[in-house]
Amino acid sequence: MKLRDSGMPGEAYWETLFDVPLILDRLGVNASLRDVAELGCGYGTFTLPVARRISGTLRTFDIEPDMAERTRQRADKAGVRNIVCSVRDVMTESFGVEAASQDACLLFNILHGEEPIRLLAEAARVVRPGGAVLAIHWRCDLPTPRGPDLEIRPRPEQILSWAVRTGQLEAGPVLELPPWHYGVRLARVAPKPLSS
Repeated sequence: MKLRDSGMPGEAYWETLFDVPLILDRLGVNASLRDVAELGCGYGTFTLPVARRISGTLRTFDIEPDMAERTRQRADKAGVRNIVCSVRDVMTESFGVEAASQDACLLFNILHGEEPIRLLAEAARVVRPGGAVLAIHWRCDLPTPRGPDLEIRPRPEQILSWAVRTGQLEAGPVLELPPWHYGVRLARVAPKPLSS
């Protein structure tokens, strides 16, 4: 399922809109993470830097074949070998990885879709207890050079509320990711035992 209002500008311009090292530092993306899933690789803007930081495999998915191919090309050219890039509609086919198999799942600039709680629940499903769903989005308190219409951008408190409603995630602090983004680190909680 393609997300509403999600067109991509040219690659060179897109890459100027993020302070990738700052974002990954503040989200805690480092070698303590082994396997990670990413929804929406786009041009590979975050894919390659994340893959270089983690100690395992980055499985990345995009609904657009051209985006997945561009990310593959960039990874090959850069010699980054721990990326598995697939064309997949996660909303209809799931991530295609085992439950609780990932240390983290990345949802970057994607929670303005029609079913954010469902997407967060699927992301939580693939993350092991103690792992994290890491989300960033365009700020909604000011005009930004790109991003979906302000009317459909989620506010940080909405994402935190949606996360809790999944029953699988615990809300964390809102992180400032200047100049145009904010982020949240959502902890995957252990399933509660059934009471007798």
